[in-house]
Amino acid sequence: MSEPCTAPPALTLPADLAEQVAAALREDVGSGDLTAALVPLAQRVRGRIVSREAAVLCGQAWAEACFRQLDPGIRLTWNAADGATLTPGMLVCTVEGPARSVLTGERTALNFLQLLSATATAASRFAAAVAGTGCTVLDTRKTLPGLRRAQKYAVRCGGAANHRMGLYDMVLIKENHILAAGSIAQAVAAARASAVGARIEVEVEVESLGELEQALEARPDIVMLDDFTLEDMAAAVARNRARGRPVLLEASGSVSLETVRAIAATGVDFVSVGALTKHVRAVDLSMRLEFDGR
Repeated sequence: MSEPCTAPPALTLPADLAEQVAAALREDVGSGDLTAALVPLAQRVRGRIVSREAAVLCGQAWAEACFRQLDPGIRLTWNAADGATLTPGMLVCTVEGPARSVLTGERTALNFLQLLSATATAASRFAAAVAGTGCTVLDTRKTLPGLRRAQKYAVRCGGAANHRMGLYDMVLIKENHILAAGSIAQAVAAARASAVGARIEVEVEVESLGELEQALEARPDIVMLDDFTLEDMAAAVARNRARGRPVLLEASGSVSLETVRAIAATGVDFVSVGALTKHVRAVDLSMRLEFDGR
């Protein structure tokens, strides 16, 4: 989880973007678009993607890839970049090309744009809610299967930061891991021993101030305060700061837009929000088409 500990990384597109798009097109198109086949082969079309609500745009590269994989002759012209604020009625981009291919790719392209813009919009709202507190909003692994890197990219577009990408890039010790290891101290020691020669961060989840004391003694990199009250969070921050070498603290559990600023104000370093990626409502975008000669 090195990313949130420093400045947010550059908006690098996921390496598996083309794969994600190809899988989505296979799912939708299958052996062929039976309805688009009714359109004359030479027919061309122009389209306008319009936002019907305020949002943060994300997903340009996915929309481009949808149409490009179907027909390299389709051209998209964007009026806004990923991370830009959209207003109701705003023209997001224009699409021009062979009508059959545009019709075939329309739904898949919009699905990516609507989902990723929704994720970016949620991230933007949470990031704005904690502005000025010094706390960073993080996402979680509660993502749509197969679209984790896409949604984590969208989180960064919205101004929040990424927690671990998966199970392979960070140790996060939770209740069952502690039970299996015997104690917090033993779990942390085992994690340190398994990561000899590698800089892998170790985080421990605690559910009480008593467990916090055990975790602070074990010296992980980060302690996650799971479902703590605001009073207990503030107490945890005070106890941590009183130590010679404090660790980073992350708050987690039942976080909403209404509660996130009060949580951040307790002095925790991070607040993780599963809702950024799992409770998203698709942004309302529409594509309006005009056919040549019609």
